[in-house]
Amino acid sequence: MQQTVYQQTTEQVLLPEARVLMNHIYEYKKGVRRMILFTCNRRFEAFATNRLCRQSIDYVVQPAGKENVNVYFGRKECLDAIRLFVTRPLNELTPEEDFILGAMLGYDICAQCERYCERKAASKRRLCKLLKHG
Repeated sequence: MQQTVYQQTTEQVLLPEARVLMNHIYEYKKGVRRMILFTCNRRFEAFATNRLCRQSIDYVVQPAGKENVNVYFGRKECLDAIRLFVTRPLNELTPEEDFILGAMLGYDICAQCERYCERKAASKRRLCKLLKHG
């Protein structure tokens, strides 16, 4: 009885994250996307990585703050690139790295161009402020 209650509770807790992960896996398997970024609480990491292993899908896990992890999964070529240039928190990526990551994840390319220009302009403004006050 106690084991059944535990299993049921675990399934209920995992349900929203599991649904999102299953949808991502479905899209990957159908060829809709070549690489996925799934961000979840650290306590769901084992569930996610076990599921990916059972599906024979390559993945990379990176910390994303104190409580979360980023689970990248998909084609080996994409994950090899992630290992090379996503070596720090996502908010610390250069505008160019951010653009490449968004493109790899299949985000709208026009929105990525807009985001790149905004981030580039913001970084130029920060540099000018530093030069004026430094």
